[in-house]
Amino acid sequence: MKILILGAGSVGSTLAEHFVSESFDITLVDTDPKRLQELADRLDIQTIRGQASHPNVLRRAGADDADMLIAVTDKDEVNMVACQVCYSLFRTPKKLARIRSSSYLDDAGFFNKDHMPIDVLINPEQVVTNQIQQLLEHPGALQVLDFANGRVQLVAVKAYYGGPLIGQEIKTLREHMPDIDTWVAAIFRRGRSIVPESTTIIEADDEVFFIAAAEHINAVTRELRRVERPHKRIIIAGGGHIGERLAKAVEHTYSVKVIEHNAERCELLAESLDNAVVLLGDATDKELLLEENIEHTDVFCALTNDDEVNILSSLLAKRLGVRQVMTLINKPAYVDLVQGGDIDIAISPQLATTSSLLNYVRRADVAQVHSLRRGAAEAMEAIAHGSAKESKVVGRRIADIDLPPGTTIGALVRDDKVLIAQKDIVVETDDHVILFLLDRRRVASIEKLFQVGFSFF
Repeated sequence: MKILILGAGSVGSTLAEHFVSESFDITLVDTDPKRLQELADRLDIQTIRGQASHPNVLRRAGADDADMLIAVTDKDEVNMVACQVCYSLFRTPKKLARIRSSSYLDDAGFFNKDHMPIDVLINPEQVVTNQIQQLLEHPGALQVLDFANGRVQLVAVKAYYGGPLIGQEIKTLREHMPDIDTWVAAIFRRGRSIVPESTTIIEADDEVFFIAAAEHINAVTRELRRVERPHKRIIIAGGGHIGERLAKAVEHTYSVKVIEHNAERCELLAESLDNAVVLLGDATDKELLLEENIEHTDVFCALTNDDEVNILSSLLAKRLGVRQVMTLINKPAYVDLVQGGDIDIAISPQLATTSSLLNYVRRADVAQVHSLRRGAAEAMEAIAHGSAKESKVVGRRIADIDLPPGTTIGALVRDDKVLIAQKDIVVETDDHVILFLLDRRRVASIEKLFQVGFSFF
């Protein structure tokens, strides 16, 4: 597949790096020659210098035979015009664009082939907001991912000392919860992945990924770590786009305070928010945090545009007694460095956006794709089609499906029923199959596995 990426910023470069690892043909367009050279030296990609919306630049970049355009420059208007040009002049089949301004997004029906021909809208701020909301709903979770329209969830938790299953084999999970069906997809221990067996012993500090029906997630979480009370009080550091979106989304559910250093921005926030309290101040101000009872706060969300401010304010809040900190990190290289110590959850907009885009570059009928552990692994929801004659999965027991090494099936969703994977379950046509891949290089093999023969068409 030939993919044309416009914009070599943090999102564009992260996408290029991710897609190159899967052997896609990538061309990257940007106006910054130094940035393009750095990426060309490190990645096997073609780079074109120029204005991303100009027809001659797009033609040089190969837009006339590209399978997909991903416009992620830092200007909405450039992304929109580039999609229009690729539609009108080059008939590019699939066009994805990052649009951040709510002024464009609020006008329903604008983005279609008759007006602005963009097939998929990308809004990193909304992706991050949704991610944080999921984490707030599941205290103790490091990552929460939806499959099959929310009927199944994959959750990562860190197993803590004193948890009910610490030092016990995975198979005892069923003994502890006889009425709940769940499956442990993977364990990451001291930075290394483990394919769990029924006899695998869970250790303290293991990062455990498990799948269950959505209504059972919190019950399983409690088995792996100490019981967390529901969140009530939240402080948001930073009243920018993400901070404002999050405050609006949760202010009617939780007690919310927003700390913003810009007085004019504070006034705008106070006008747009209903219940949240807006405070003018510096999130790294110890006295301010103490005045706002940080020690009685459940979650501190550091969401400013400055990584250093986010990290410092999170460390300060944690040491002053807040239960949990979630920290926005724009530089992907920082994520693994800071998460796991005083910072409970590091959130990368670039990695979250990449994960949301993976659905659109898969060759089989893939409903959902999620990047796990900062891109170290992947979870997929693939839909089985055809009959046993046309398909390599339909009509076969899970135990008989030829899965690539390091790949496991965790659950099936059949109509409205969630089936946690057992080796004797037979896959039927239209089943939604949830897979876990410890090695992203196996994605192409999974895509081929779920592709049907020509007799199906």
